[in-house]
Amino acid sequence: MELTGQSFLGDRRGAMHGASFHAINPQTSEALSPAYFSASPSEVDAACQLASQAFASFSQSAGKARAAFLRRAADGITARQQELAERAHLETALPMPRLLGEAARTANQLRLFASLVEEGSWVQARIDPALPNRQPIPRPDIRSMLRPLGPVAVFGASNFPLAFSVAGGDTASALAAGCPVVVKAHSAHPGTSEIAADILTQAAAAEGLHPGVFTMLFDAGIDAGTALVRHPLIRAVAFTGSLRGGRALMDMAAARPDPIPCFAEMSSGNPVFILPGALKSNPAELAQVLFNSFTLGAGQQCTKPGIVLVAGATGDQAFLDALRPMVQAAAPSTLLTADIARAYTRATDARAREIPLAASAPAPQGASPCLAQTKIFTVCLDEFLAKPELAHEVFGPNTLLVHCDEPGDFLRAAHSLEGHLTASVFGTDQDLVAHRELIQLLEQKAGRLIFNGVPTGVDVGHAMIHGGPYPSTSDSRFTSVGSLAIYRFARPVCFQNCPQALLPPELQDANPLGIARLIDGKPERPTT
Repeated sequence: MELTGQSFLGDRRGAMHGASFHAINPQTSEALSPAYFSASPSEVDAACQLASQAFASFSQSAGKARAAFLRRAADGITARQQELAERAHLETALPMPRLLGEAARTANQLRLFASLVEEGSWVQARIDPALPNRQPIPRPDIRSMLRPLGPVAVFGASNFPLAFSVAGGDTASALAAGCPVVVKAHSAHPGTSEIAADILTQAAAAEGLHPGVFTMLFDAGIDAGTALVRHPLIRAVAFTGSLRGGRALMDMAAARPDPIPCFAEMSSGNPVFILPGALKSNPAELAQVLFNSFTLGAGQQCTKPGIVLVAGATGDQAFLDALRPMVQAAAPSTLLTADIARAYTRATDARAREIPLAASAPAPQGASPCLAQTKIFTVCLDEFLAKPELAHEVFGPNTLLVHCDEPGDFLRAAHSLEGHLTASVFGTDQDLVAHRELIQLLEQKAGRLIFNGVPTGVDVGHAMIHGGPYPSTSDSRFTSVGSLAIYRFARPVCFQNCPQALLPPELQDANPLGIARLIDGKPERPTT
């Protein structure tokens, strides 16, 4: 595909006279062609108007029609995965095997949502039939189900150029719910975004959908994104990124004359608790597992274990002795952008002035401003508790070891934590029974509890939760990964005494779609 650098506005492309920018190869600092052009205020408005126009028909479309669109988009991702991965590699320096895997995950997400909406029961149809003879007051016929919210603004993520960006989980779940999507592409990988947008646009056209079902805007800064969130036709926002960026969007969405939900996945330290029995059994193996996890993707995973709490009285020195040489031998990591690398250096230098730097890799010798050192820090629990900022995420290849010397230290540490996407516990059966109170507390601190495993690696399925209490996300009731993500973009609507002919098929007496429903509070088991 020949890249043009223009935004996608339905069946036409944007102008080429806005502020221009280029993707930068993180390994060479080379500006990549072509130039990309920031969307103008009129183009932001045009995208939102198109999305609003598309909503009238797309929101009423059958689940099978949306499923066909999503599967066609998935097939397009699969057919062009090499092209997508090659461009993403140039723009992010992420390795090709990782990117090819991410392309497969992106296609699988689209297919997962296609299966969900094709089956149809996700709408939670409920029917309370009329009871005209009920005393003292007759009951009217009451039926409810979930309906799409409206046009959704999706912000592409820097660290997942495919699976959390243009055709990623936010877009897939919003489209599955019946919501047109306006994507604000991430400026770090615009070429990858353009290819993905082309795939989605072609899929929508091939399925005969309104061209406003999917649009995408480029921007060198924040102007287009700001205008998008504030646009009166946008009904929800989805974002994956920093706490600072997510909080700004949350505040913007809440400050509108008509506030809208902002589903932001932001900052998480993903604490790992290594209980005494697990630490004693094989500290070297645990060290290798943790090292592999916090350096995966150059430490730029949202589930990177950034806080590791170890039982100091039962072998944490052996654990540290095994971990230290791995860190010292680590090659420089290439981070996604020079800005991210500079922020990493500032944060880790500041941390090193506060607490001991237990080990670091050699300083990078290359000319690229995106290079970063792997580092580990150590601190005692009392100092960790006295300095809450130590629990804050530091994006990049580093982690913090917290020494817990007393039996109650793990519980003290857990009480101090804010919200996280994950919390992991390594322990023997005896450890886990002895620390039952810790595990119960961690339910209030994280969206996913992991036992004897690391948090990196988020499977896409029906039971997965990728969310957690603030500041990990803006709303801990929802997930941004897995089929439950669709519920962010739907709201319940009730139909009272509505004629059968006007009811959605999901609520009609005949149940023509054969979906699972609640009838007067009891599950209906359709035979068709």
